[in-house]
Amino acid sequence: MNLSNKQKQFLKAKAHELKPIILLGGNGLTEGVMAEIDLALEHHELIKVKVPSIDRDEKVAIMDAIVREAKAQKVQVIGHILVLYRAAKEKKLHIPKG
Repeated sequence: MNLSNKQKQFLKAKAHELKPIILLGGNGLTEGVMAEIDLALEHHELIKVKVPSIDRDEKVAIMDAIVREAKAQKVQVIGHILVLYRAAKEKKLHIPKG
């Protein structure tokens, strides 16, 4: 599922008030972190992940890996914050069509 611009704008507005609930530590992207991201997406659908990294290319690679592994949609990246959306089995957000 690809998000339309209208859907992304809706999700960005919803994400504005959220705080990052997953913070990557010194160990980087581990199986435990991915399990937490998966759990958070199933529970909330829309989350923020903080990816602190000095190297920009490394940060982009980690964010791309998170999106791929979580099978989620990248809504937005602001600095070190990645906003992710993945529809849960029980829908919590009612995003507009198209």
